[in-house]
Parts: sequence; C-alpha cells; structure tokens
Amino acid sequence: MLLAIDVGNTTIVFGVHDGATWTHHWRVQTVRERLPDEYAVMFRTFLNEAGLALEQFEQTVLSSVVPSLTAGLCAMVAQRTGFPPVVVSARVNTGIRINTDHPDSVGSDRIADAVAAYARFHANCIVIDFGTATSFTIVKEPGEMVGAVIAAGLGTTADALVRRTAQLPQIELVPPPTMIPRNTIHAMQAGLVVGHVAMVEGIVARIRAELGGAQTIATGGYATALAPLTGCFDAVDPWLTLDGLRLIAERNPRP
Repeated sequence: MLLAIDVGNTTIVFGVHDGATWTHHWRVQTVRERLPDEYAVMFRTFLNEAGLALEQFEQTVLSSVVPSLTAGLCAMVAQRTGFPPVVVSARVNTGIRINTDHPDSVGSDRIADAVAAYARFHANCIVIDFGTATSFTIVKEPGEMVGAVIAAGLGTTADALVRRTAQLPQIELVPPPTMIPRNTIHAMQAGLVVGHVAMVEGIVARIRAELGGAQTIATGGYATALAPLTGCFDAVDPWLTLDGLRLIAERNPRP
C-alpha cells in the first residue's frame, strides 16, 4: 500500500493506493507555519477515518514545492513509517528524461504531471495544471519533458485584482451568463474566468503548433470547473499528480 503526498503552495493533496486503485484521496490547505507533529496529527486523523494508519504503508512518496515544509514532512513520515519517503526530483528514476536547461530547478509536481501524462498518452502531450499558478508542462516523444509555461493562476489573479482596486468585490469564479456584461460582477467573471480560458486556449494552440500536435490533459483545483468552457482538453484528471507520484514510487522501490 502506498501513501502519496503532493505539497503545493495552496493545498496539500494526499492519497492512498492499494496496488490497483486510489482508495482514498484528500485535499487540505497548506499552512507553512504548521509544525511536523501537527501535520502528523492531521494525517493520522484523516487516515483513521478511513481505517488506516501511517504504520501500515509499505512505501511513501512526497512531492513538495514548499521548501520550508519538505524536510519536516520527510522526517515525520520516516519516523512514523520506519523508512523515508521517495522525494521526487530530477535526480530520482522518473522513467522520463528531464531535458530542460536546469533540471534540478524543475518543480516536483511538474515532474509528476509529466510522468503521468506520458504514461497515459505515449505521445506528445501538454499538462495544464490549475493551481496557485496555471502551468503548462510539455512532454515530447519518446518521453522527454522539454519545457513549461507558467502563468498566474485564476484564483491568484482574482485576488490580486481585488486587492489592488478600491471598488471591485470578491466574486464567485464562474462564467458570466453573457459576454456583454451589464454589471460589475458579470464583467469581472467575463474578464477573469473566460479570459483565463482564452489564455489557456491560446498557449495550448501555440505549443501544439511548435510540437506538430499534442494531446492535452487538465488537472488541479480549477480543472473540473473550467474544462466545460473549452474544447481544448483531451482529458481531465483532478488527481493526475498523485498518479505520477505512484509511477515514480514504483520506479524507486525501497531497498
């Protein structure tokens, strides 16, 4: 049984894989000030509700883009399972080549996305991950991560717009009923939500043109909500990053 943990800037996603399927997965808020022992209590609470315990896992794998949490979480997991987790980076066996200018600086979540997407398509592919940032991870045949595009995420853009203006309110990030809005809320929804989708479509089109075609898959917190607004995704998988972590764990078995 595998415990996979993906530590992002806004959320921590973790799941349990029994060798055949994901039996449980959770999404919680990332709190940088939380201590490792506090995270241990949080993990134990969720796992206990599923009838599981940290001590039961045969392998664990961790992706983290929050350096201040990485070492503490690794130590917490190792202390309670008896062995350290596989920590995802370009230095472990991913099954693909990280062919960028600086492989060691590539985010571990981007690596996991690339691994899962290429395992699914076995062809040129683009992962669009809707998180704090909206990122586009690009993989070419025969299994090379060759680059990425990083843009501000939808929620990040909305928060910045509200903070830097005097009269614009917080809004629900859903599409407006019309693209000729007659009030402030619908005007903001048109610019933020539909504008974000248009940005994604434009970037995907340009990447596809350079690659000579590519499959696309959307993941991350806003993927399910935004996917119906565009036809540019071939697949949507909110848990794609976890599946990449599973594949990396399989390629880096415990000694």
